[in-house]
Amino acid sequence: MGNLRVEELSAKTIVAANGLTLLPGQEQYITPVSYSAADAYVDPSTTWARVVLDGDEVVGFIRGNFDADNPKPEFRSCVWRVNVDATAQGRGIGKFAVHALAEEARQRGFDRLTVIWESGDDGPGEFFRRIGFTEVGETEYGEKIGELTV
Repeated sequence: MGNLRVEELSAKTIVAANGLTLLPGQEQYITPVSYSAADAYVDPSTTWARVVLDGDEVVGFIRGNFDADNPKPEFRSCVWRVNVDATAQGRGIGKFAVHALAEEARQRGFDRLTVIWESGDDGPGEFFRRIGFTEVGETEYGEKIGELTV
């Protein structure tokens, strides 16, 4: 892992973010980055979308949502999406991205960050548990809700 940093989406980085690849089996758990990138401009007051760069190379993408008035607590301060390129997975990039989002949550006055994931062998549950999220419930569709104190 080199020199990691997060940067706002730009014309320079969005094409690279859209080109992030996944490991086999992961595609069923993640929608394309382009969906989240478009959402980032729908309501920029609540959306936090960043690319993760290792030096000058885009190696990841993270989108968070901050909406203190959302009636569902799991959507008030949450990880909406995190993608790490298949060639860069296992190097701490996802953890770095989530911790950057957690810091943003803390700066905005939140004391926790949530995430929702679908269970499965290739799903992200183990990743989220490994970086400190604990399961605190399930959605009405059976997805897991995780929480990280920030």
